[in-house]
Amino acid sequence: MPLTPELVHELNLLVKFPMHSDMEGIKVNHEASSEMISAAQRLYDKGLVTQPDGGYLTSSGHQALEHAKSALRILSGKVNV
Repeated sequence: MPLTPELVHELNLLVKFPMHSDMEGIKVNHEASSEMISAAQRLYDKGLVTQPDGGYLTSSGHQALEHAKSALRILSGKVNV
């Protein structure tokens, strides 16, 4: 499955969420790019975040974030495989 621009925007937004705390979230401001606003809405529609403009990660969101950060570490060469 190729990465579409929409998926890339979603991943870029997802990896901005902190992994270390359930009490920290992200609010995508109305002044953000239209790509980020749309990405936040899609993450919400997929059940990965609690609000259409970001909010907090859901359980599924935490899992997706863990996998995304692992893939980024591997692809950037920052982990011994």
